[in-house]
Amino acid sequence: MSDINVNHILNQMRSLSLQAAGKPVQETGGSTDFSSLLQQSLASVNETQQRAGRMVDAFESGASNISLAEVMVESQKANVSFQATLQVRNKLVEAYKDVMNMPM
Repeated sequence: MSDINVNHILNQMRSLSLQAAGKPVQETGGSTDFSSLLQQSLASVNETQQRAGRMVDAFESGASNISLAEVMVESQKANVSFQATLQVRNKLVEAYKDVMNMPM
């Protein structure tokens, strides 16, 4: 076995993910509440979808400051974030089923 600290690696991954999304990075000191991370992720996906919807509505109503390319990119961002969230949900359900089927 190696002496890799899993919490440290997870914190690094979260920091890199937040940096890639352009959000400020907050050090948690190794302790993070899973439910709050899940809520933040869902809120972020929701905001992305809401922003894409607003852009589509604005483009359809003839706003001159929004191009079709911008609308398509924002829609694809919303789609990718939703699909990633769906895959995380599927993995969580699969893990839950695995735990529930473990013999006692």
